[in-house]
Amino acid sequence: MRITVFTLALFFSGLALGADARTTAAQIQQATETFLRSFAEQQAARGFDVHFQPGSLDSRLALAPCSQPLAVVFTGDPWKSSRPSLQVSCSGERPWRLFVTPSLTIHGPGLVARRPLARGEVLTPDLVTATTMVLNDSHRDILSEVGDVAGMVVRRPINPGVPITADLLEAPNAVSRGDHVIITARAGAFAVTSRGKALADAAVGEQVLVENLRSARTIKATVIGPGRVEVPM
Repeated sequence: MRITVFTLALFFSGLALGADARTTAAQIQQATETFLRSFAEQQAARGFDVHFQPGSLDSRLALAPCSQPLAVVFTGDPWKSSRPSLQVSCSGERPWRLFVTPSLTIHGPGLVARRPLARGEVLTPDLVTATTMVLNDSHRDILSEVGDVAGMVVRRPINPGVPITADLLEAPNAVSRGDHVIITARAGAFAVTSRGKALADAAVGEQVLVENLRSARTIKATVIGPGRVEVPM
């Protein structure tokens, strides 16, 4: 969806390049700057530092006049790209829309590894440290809260100083293959429990096959905690 400021591949209806065109490139740029400044202020209140350049538009650009204030929204995730796309649109009598691509960086605390981390290692707070970095120059989510990583398991080796991203970690198994588990069959406030055996490893929130030790039936259940699974009744 990204549109460069020079090719100006515009997707809108009611394009007007004649004498009655009243929405200028300067007005569109002002609306974009106002939107980005508001976003920067919101993030500053959360402890993040945002720098942006709205980019330049062809000064000859002229669109149909808009009887409503121009609407600006992100159509790309600013936390996953330093070039997120913006949609600027008019919902007036002669509606139109166009896309622009500003330059935007978000600086803030991110977690990095203190030392080499091996696959399968369980993270503890002393294994990571927070440092200021650009958080949105990668399509991966850089984690910033120690509480988000403590107890998580490393999926693949991480070198010292490498940002800790969500795709590098996985939740620890709450049940392991062969474990005896408590099966809860629930219908509203009514619940019945029985004992079972897990047939695979699984983390909280994942589904796992469980053998009911009373009936010998194999059922698919959702892991709700260490040694506990649940099925709908």
